[in-house]
Amino acid sequence: MTEHTDFAERRFTSADGLSLFARDRAGADGPARLPVIAIHGLTRNSADFEGVAPSIADLGRRVISVDVRGRGQSDRATDPMSYVPPVYAQDVLALMDQAGIGRAIFLGTSMGGLITMVLAAAAPDRVAASILNDIGPEVAPEGLARIAAYAGQKVEITSWDDAAAYARRINEGALPHYDEADWMAFARRTFREGPDGVPALDYDPDISAPIRAAGKDALVPDLWPAFRNLAEGRPTLLIRGATSDLLNPAIAERMQAEAPDLTRVDIPAIGHAPMLDEPEAWAAIERFLAEAP
Repeated sequence: MTEHTDFAERRFTSADGLSLFARDRAGADGPARLPVIAIHGLTRNSADFEGVAPSIADLGRRVISVDVRGRGQSDRATDPMSYVPPVYAQDVLALMDQAGIGRAIFLGTSMGGLITMVLAAAAPDRVAASILNDIGPEVAPEGLARIAAYAGQKVEITSWDDAAAYARRINEGALPHYDEADWMAFARRTFREGPDGVPALDYDPDISAPIRAAGKDALVPDLWPAFRNLAEGRPTLLIRGATSDLLNPAIAERMQAEAPDLTRVDIPAIGHAPMLDEPEAWAAIERFLAEAP
């Protein structure tokens, strides 16, 4: 799979007046199918799905990949305490309303999966099916500690080579097969070149404000009821990096016990989180979407 630019740039407005961005890719010809809304992780943006979104569109489904508030081309929030999943979920509902989308299939990576769970609890009729990428209703403390150590922290970057080296330091444990070209491509998706030509991380550092404020309780609400609600009566696919430090085997096994109809696929030699263009991940997504509404 390769990166494509055959998408429309869409903007929508949040309830508190932010201008938010999404990549909107039309589905291929054929029978009408429900669209897929893709939601990225904590420090990432809609470009994360460029390895897989064109292939989903080739299956005949419209794909809308969002830049969550404070990331990518979306506005930064005036109130950093609005950087929380319930607000993100309301933003996605605003997108659906303004785009005339009644129901969709959700593809959520990490934080995007948490948003999907919250959204299904707030508006259950809007979620037809879900793909959770390396996330569950609880997270392993070691993975959370690793993410908290870098999210929102200042980094000294003076060149694209620096940006690629940073991307590698943060993510090489999850993607050990990446080479220098892969890390540069990764950096180009997660950094933005400023007017001075220097790359900067493409998110608001204040996204970590709610995490800092919560302290030891950060990102650990009881989302098991929300997960059970999401998975009950809806097709649900769990994709897990086999070496993930955020979604460990014990959490994944409990998810299967709590939702017996859940489909689970572990991606060999990948940590948090799969990019979804791995052959095993894409095969699972393709099978799932062939049977989904």
